[in-house]
Parts: sequence; structure tokens; C-alpha cells
Amino acid sequence: MVSAGDFRKGTTFEMEGKVYTVVEFQHVKPGKGSAFVRTKIKNVITGQVLENTFNPSDKYEEAHIDRREYQYSYNDGDLYYFMDTETFDMLPLNHDLCEDALRFIKEEMTVTISSYKGSPFAVEPPNFVELEIADTEGGIQGDTSKPGNKPATLETGYTIGVPLFVNIGDKIRVDTRTGTYMERVK
Repeated sequence: MVSAGDFRKGTTFEMEGKVYTVVEFQHVKPGKGSAFVRTKIKNVITGQVLENTFNPSDKYEEAHIDRREYQYSYNDGDLYYFMDTETFDMLPLNHDLCEDALRFIKEEMTVTISSYKGSPFAVEPPNFVELEIADTEGGIQGDTSKPGNKPATLETGYTIGVPLFVNIGDKIRVDTRTGTYMERVK
């Protein structure tokens, strides 16, 4: 059990049959009245964010989220297969569940899959990945005089904005949390 007074960022708990994680919290002690905890909580399954206040003495069942490393193996139609890096078991997931991660991963990349009571609910790619530019407009060598971006399609099929000097075949580092270009890699 975890009490609302012990909430910290990242704490996971069960409330009304649903699993939430604390995104933000603030302990408030007004001049009059009793103390309370103002929070933003996120449903780990649906991603819905709620603002809620709790009495610090309220107790909730602590939820244990299992986070494991998997390697993306292949896809077979609408199913995507991930291999557990410890047991070598294959885990098939629907496209809907791993759609966001697929923008930044290719075969044999390692991802983190979060599950609750054996049911996977999130696929997270590494924070930074190196991918090749599959298609973009032609660049101008040495053109750094004016800032600007152009669209570029990565080898995974996802399109991001890149600087004007990036060409087809260049490898770039991408921040998967924001989906933005970081730097060109040699």
C-alpha cells in the first residue's frame, strides 16, 4: 500500500480498478483547513491525464509495472514480433500497441516493453536512434548561412524536419521522445 502523502513522480498505484502513475505532485498546507496533495496522474493503459486532489492519509494499492528489454525481430502482417533478450521468447504485439515506436525502430533494435500483470501496454524505443535518410530534397554543400529545415523521410518511413545540408544516404541521430533531428552522424 502507498499513501497519497508519499506520492512522488513516477509512483504507480491502482485506483478504482485502473492503474495510474504520478506525473506531477504538490503537497499543499493551506492556512485554514487540512493538508492535501494536488496531482496530475496518467492512466498507464490509455494515456489519459487527470488532475486530482488527495487526502494525504488515503491509501492505494501499489501497482508494479514490469519493464523488460526486447529486440524487434520482424512483422507478419498486422503482428509485430519482439524477442525477450533474456529468455529468447517471442512476444507478438498488434500494430496499434507499437505504432508510435515503429516510427523510430528497425529490425534488431532494442526497445523497452512495459506490462502490467502480464499484459503489455507500451513499447518505448531508445531515447536516441541513428537512422538513414531515405528521401529528401537535394541539399547545398556548405549551406549554413541561413537557418531552415526541409522534410526528410527516414528509412523507417517517418518524416521529420532536417537542416538544408542533409542529403539522401546521410545517417542522423533522432531524439525519439520529441521526434526531432539532433545531429548528422559520420
